[in-house]
Amino acid sequence: MTQGEPQVRSGPGRLLVAVYGVFALAATSRAGVQIATKFAEAPLAYLLSAFAAVVYIVLTVALARNNRRVALAACSIELAGVLIVGTLSLADSQAFPDATVWSGYGSGYGFVPLLLPVLGLVWLLRRRPAA
Repeated sequence: MTQGEPQVRSGPGRLLVAVYGVFALAATSRAGVQIATKFAEAPLAYLLSAFAAVVYIVLTVALARNNRRVALAACSIELAGVLIVGTLSLADSQAFPDATVWSGYGSGYGFVPLLLPVLGLVWLLRRRPAA
């Protein structure tokens, strides 16, 4: 990071780091319990929850370290995941006998998983370094 580069973790960026940290902890805990106790019931859903947890961890660390490139990539992956898993979970509910973080576009979490990557992308793109 150069001296003139804007901090993505300042101002509202701090709130993003905190929210992603909470989601990283929640998704990791949920996926860990699900995989350890009832993996055979819904392996796809539980593996997707674990994938979401990894994305949230990467995003938390990238934002905290002001790594825009990684944060942008992870936010894009998160948004794609929420849209794809959300659509598939509604279109084929039998494939998802148990919910993931991204099922129903994050409806189990008040749609925060759908809103969060949009806010993250907007924040990161507005904090773009001067050319």
